[in-house]
Amino acid sequence: MKKTFILAGVLSLSAICFAGTKSYEINLTGPTKAGSVTLAKGTYKVSLQGTNAVFTDEKTRQTFTAPVKVGTSTKKYQFTAVDTAPDQGTEKITSIELGGSTTQIAF
Repeated sequence: MKKTFILAGVLSLSAICFAGTKSYEINLTGPTKAGSVTLAKGTYKVSLQGTNAVFTDEKTRQTFTAPVKVGTSTKKYQFTAVDTAPDQGTEKITSIELGGSTTQIAF
C-alpha cells in the first residue's frame, strides 16, 4: 500500500517537472525590441517565467530574456497578440496578450 502511494507521488511530481511552461508563438516581421533586447525578424516561442518573458527563436533555438510586468484581464484573450510602437527606426513591443489566458505582459 505504501509503495503505491510513493509511486503515485513520484509519478505526479515527475509529470509536473516535465510538463514545462506554456509557450505562445509570435511572428516578427522585422527587427523588434523587447525591453532592452533586440529580436531579429522571425518566429519565436514566448514563455513567461516569473517576471521575465523568454523568447526562443524557432530557427536557431537561441533564447532571449526580458523583464516584464504581468497583468491580468477580466476575460480570456482569444488569440495571442503583439502590440508594438515605432522606436528609433525599429518597432518596440509594448505588450503581448497571451491567447487562451487572461494574462498580458507589458515591457
